[in-house]
Amino acid sequence: MMRIVHADDRLVVIDKPAGLLSVPGRTESDCASARVQAAYPDALIVHRLDQATSGLLLFARGPDAQRELSADFAGRRVGKTYVAVVAGHLEGEGLIDLPLGADWPNRPRQQVDLEQGKPSQTRWRVLAHEGGHTRVALEPLTGRSHQLRVHLAHLGHAILGDALYAEPDIAATSPRLLLHASELHIGGHHFVCPPEF
Repeated sequence: MMRIVHADDRLVVIDKPAGLLSVPGRTESDCASARVQAAYPDALIVHRLDQATSGLLLFARGPDAQRELSADFAGRRVGKTYVAVVAGHLEGEGLIDLPLGADWPNRPRQQVDLEQGKPSQTRWRVLAHEGGHTRVALEPLTGRSHQLRVHLAHLGHAILGDALYAEPDIAATSPRLLLHASELHIGGHHFVCPPEF
């Protein structure tokens, strides 16, 4: 169920459910942008979340606001925090600094590409240990496609329920990807939306 977290004359923030596209797909027209535009016809998407990822998604009210908010994202003036549950036992905190690029033969997969990949950085810190898994906070410093999923899998701690990047036994531990966009800082606003998992 999609929920409106905040709406004013400049922006709309929703809690996107896992499984819902951010924008229309090649064969799927139901998406977050269509649902938001049904209530706010001038709403324009500013950034995207993977279909499998839940959480905070931002829309601008009109092209001027979209330009300004998009510039904030491009200029890295937006703070984003995600919560994930990953396989195995992690301790402390760290920075993953590995360039990413498309895995062309296996699209839409991305991969660590040390030669031609684009710079990609993710900060992580442990929030809790849950059985044989670890709950982490993730802060992407760059915004590459599937960045968090690829970085964690490369670290040896794939996100539970990740059908693209986790080993089959780890992918099968959850019916959905346990990745949620939980906080968004932009233009003096701070939005918080805890995960349901």
